[in-house]
Amino acid sequence: MTFTRNFFAALRAGLEPSRAPRRTSKRLSIGAAMAAFALTAIFIAPPAPPSAAEQLQAYVTAHAQSLAVEPNVAATDVARDAYAATAGIDSLVASGTNYDWAKLVLMSGGWPMSDPNVTVLVRWMRQENGPTSWWNRNNPLNNGLGSGGGGGTGSYPNLMVAAQKAAENLHRNPSFGTIAASLAASAPTDITEQAIWASPWASSHYGNGSRWHYSPVPVVKAPGSAW
Repeated sequence: MTFTRNFFAALRAGLEPSRAPRRTSKRLSIGAAMAAFALTAIFIAPPAPPSAAEQLQAYVTAHAQSLAVEPNVAATDVARDAYAATAGIDSLVASGTNYDWAKLVLMSGGWPMSDPNVTVLVRWMRQENGPTSWWNRNNPLNNGLGSGGGGGTGSYPNLMVAAQKAAENLHRNPSFGTIAASLAASAPTDITEQAIWASPWASSHYGNGSRWHYSPVPVVKAPGSAW
């Protein structure tokens, strides 16, 4: 019986298919699948980042707001603030009139380019050189500071320098402090003019106003060579 049992056991062992090759085939199949997955992962490009427009739209969507207005609300007019533009150096030089030069003096001195200040300065220029030749010797106010003429008979290289020197003299000389203060305050014309008459700018003091003219000063343009 023992021999017979062993014989049939051996026979079954010889007829039964080997399991080792089957396990090997299964391992090969799994390895091939993993390699294919890895190759697929390598060649699939990552998604592109959202564009700026998409990001903005996402933000707007996430932070959307609404406003409810009652149907019986009446529309009203909105008053807007007024605004004004101040002329610059280039535009003043390009225009080149006596009024423009007066504004350059005010700009150089840091004073307001107000109507009272401009009016006083063009009147003052008329007293010194007359309106038709206000740019005489490139020294409209007959300023002695840096012009080479202590009594105001000197000249400047151009009207730009003349404006700067006029403002400098009014600032630096204590005798002209009242004039500078009046210009800074954009005082009424008669206040600033009295400060000019009382100062030593002109030895005649303009007759304490008796020889001061109040008629409108004509607009006169200086030749381009004066600038």
